Amino acid sequence: MNLIGQVIDFILHVDTYLSDIIAQYGAWTLAVLFAIIFVETGVVVMPFLPGDSLIFAAGTFAARGALNIWALFIVLSLAAILGDTVNYWIGHRVGSKAYSGEVKWVKKEHMERTNAFFDKHGGKAIFLARFVPIVRTFAPFVAGVSQMNYGFFLRWNIIGAITWVGIFAALGYFFGNIPFVQRNFELVIVAIVVISVIPAVLEALKARRGFHKPALKSEA
Repeated sequence: MNLIGQVIDFILHVDTYLSDIIAQYGAWTLAVLFAIIFVETGVVVMPFLPGDSLIFAAGTFAARGALNIWALFIVLSLAAILGDTVNYWIGHRVGSKAYSGEVKWVKKEHMERTNAFFDKHGGKAIFLARFVPIVRTFAPFVAGVSQMNYGFFLRWNIIGAITWVGIFAALGYFFGNIPFVQRNFELVIVAIVVISVIPAVLEALKARRGFHKPALKSEA
């Protein structure tokens, strides 16, 4: 199974994998979860890790008593905050090179569009990005590249991280053990992923329409 297949399998069966992690690592499970969330949010080339579904699944195990819900909330919120902080400073260090084409894994046109999105939405962009897979990995990087004021970024980083982790952990804790959800866990995970990417798809379609919209002819 290739890497993409392994990632998809992990996302769809995250409850099974998490059960194995708990059985193998016990009290160190929180450290493993911390590492996964930190890498997803902090390493710009690793945007494919399943943050939403993993937090949701961890919440269900907390409801069963396998994990402490408050420890889970604190540890994963800290991982998300630190991850975005590291990503911000990576972008800050890369700086204007991200727009020059010198950095092979950064597309100049994507940077320009994302920068325009930041100019339009400000701190709200940092907050909303938390709930969109892949986008949440690139948003802090672009904020750093754009030289966004760090105090301003940090405030929205903390608010977004706490809200993101809190919502998905609570959903898992209160609804993850409902018999219907347990019987259809894979479908629930797919629904979470689909709902999460809808904002990004709509934004991409909107940008595409704007990009292809013909310019108005100037009057003679």
